[in-house]
Amino acid sequence: MLDTIIVGSGPAGFSAAVYSARAALKTLVIASSTEPGGALTTTTEVDNFPGFDEGIMGPELMAKMRRQAERFGAEVIQENVADLDLNGDVKRVTLDNGKVFEARTVIYATGSEYRKLGLPNEMEFSGLGVSWCATCDGAFTSGDNVAVVGGGDSAMEEALFLTKFAAKVYLIHRKNSLRASKAMQERAFANEKIEFIWSTEVTSIIGEEGVDGLRLRNLETGEEADLDVTSLFIAIGADPRTHLIHNKLELSSDGVIVVDGRSSRTNIPGVFAAGDVIDPIYKQAGVAAGAGIVAALDAEAYIEDKKAEADVENASPLIEKLKEITL
Repeated sequence: MLDTIIVGSGPAGFSAAVYSARAALKTLVIASSTEPGGALTTTTEVDNFPGFDEGIMGPELMAKMRRQAERFGAEVIQENVADLDLNGDVKRVTLDNGKVFEARTVIYATGSEYRKLGLPNEMEFSGLGVSWCATCDGAFTSGDNVAVVGGGDSAMEEALFLTKFAAKVYLIHRKNSLRASKAMQERAFANEKIEFIWSTEVTSIIGEEGVDGLRLRNLETGEEADLDVTSLFIAIGADPRTHLIHNKLELSSDGVIVVDGRSSRTNIPGVFAAGDVIDPIYKQAGVAAGAGIVAALDAEAYIEDKKAEADVENASPLIEKLKEITL
């Protein structure tokens, strides 16, 4: 019987594993067979994770986090989860290969996935000019012309943040009006570095080893044109990876797992959640890592409480017998 099964291997999952294993809990991390380490493994240089003053490559950061968790005794397997049975004191996790693991607690930390445009070389150029995170990669655009795709609050935030570095920010939107809040629209319209390109979609990324430009198509006229930019930031939303817990854990209107206050406790005792699956706003590696630590501490406290309850139950018959002898 395991103490904790952690489903997910990004910053939240491995941070939880470090704390869980270090607390001498029998810990298993189930990493995806196709994306072990989460989204950071597709990122080049991570410049804003605490403790790395000169930055660190995303895959290297996740490899370090994995080794740290394993150093404390966590086991990591690269398999896909097929099903979760979360009810009762014993939780069961079934893999695609049919193997079943049992544990006292489960920490669900599968992260989120940014929506993509579906362009042929979109993923090929990830980290080479294509990004889904201006906070992560904006500093690399100093003095450049860049483009943001989207029309919501997140797209406005990305564009405004990029104006700190880029010479020009083109905001490309499929419609002729924004869905962003009025306040965010006003801030974007007022920034002289931002130029809006309306009723337009990106049809292809120009470049051989990175982004050299974009091919655009006006959706009203069909006219095509090239845009000279060195980076493309895609801000059309992200979806938390919650497909395994639909109809099992409570979800918010944003589609993320509901937790109790600042804790990681879900609506099922012994089940905890951390990272992007509980966060519809920040979606940063450092924030996810902190949430993973919270989840491990909550799981440890839950296990200790259960042990204390069991000790009381086991002691009750003896106490009653002692009372009888005394009387």
